[in-house]
Amino acid sequence: MTTNTVGPGAPNADLPARRRSARNAGDSRALLQWTTAMTLSGTIGAVVLESGAEATAVAFARCLVGGLLLALWCAARGWLRPAALRAGLTRRDLALAVLGGVLLVGNWVLLFASYSLSSISISTVIYHTQPLLLVGLAAVLLREKITGSHLVRALIAFAGVALISLGAQGSSGKPVGIAGIALALAAAVLYAGASLIAKQLAHLRPHLLAAIQCSVGAVLLAPALAVTPLPSDTGGLLWLLLLGTVHTAVLYVLMYASIGKLPTGTVALVSYLYPVVAVVVDVLAYGHRITLVEGIGMLAVLGAAMAPRRRGGVGRTQS
Repeated sequence: MTTNTVGPGAPNADLPARRRSARNAGDSRALLQWTTAMTLSGTIGAVVLESGAEATAVAFARCLVGGLLLALWCAARGWLRPAALRAGLTRRDLALAVLGGVLLVGNWVLLFASYSLSSISISTVIYHTQPLLLVGLAAVLLREKITGSHLVRALIAFAGVALISLGAQGSSGKPVGIAGIALALAAAVLYAGASLIAKQLAHLRPHLLAAIQCSVGAVLLAPALAVTPLPSDTGGLLWLLLLGTVHTAVLYVLMYASIGKLPTGTVALVSYLYPVVAVVVDVLAYGHRITLVEGIGMLAVLGAAMAPRRRGGVGRTQS
């Protein structure tokens, strides 16, 4: 009879396999989180329009509800304790965070206003020129080098914006006004500025930075409620509550929990879900008609704007 002898190290023989299994499970969870976040991002435009509120009121509600929930998230993890704040947040950091908050909230107001003046799909696609604008701002303000590849992509992207401007039509079949397109482009510029500041604050916890910036936005936009009040109907308020909870607090938690665990290429590829979902929602729910010229322009913008992410790093993403 043969007896199997188990050596002293045998119980741990399958440890590498268990580690690989745990790592794969973590990668799958991160991929699901990032996919969910990008899908939610693509539905923001619909939530904004369904609320029936003015852009400033929508942005205020997002800042107030989202900022409060993110602050509670940070507090639950001990990140708001005085000792933790003194150790990790300098006066310079706070000043930059406030400035970034001003740019971020301004970007939201312009983007939300553009939805009703153009369409969800047009605004979202043009908004995705921001990675190229970020490169341009970094070159001007931080003297970072611009490669020939970036210049070519920028030309392609803005040629795409021109095609969208020429070929875009609303649900009625009439040409879309230039005002909505201009607002979306201006929003992208502000977003690029906010992203540039976020790069300088990479040592801060992203949830804390987002909570600070939302708080800044709530304070800045509160006086505007005298002119553009919140909706008086329950339905509109519920849409804004949804925006602040799911499309801000939950969205940010999902993004920040996953983006650092995924390869840059995966993040870039799945990020395409954001504009794709926005276009699908716009076509199915709002009857937006995509012309051939507009479609070519959209592909040009997305192809050129997303391409730099494949080789570069991924910064803070704030939808």
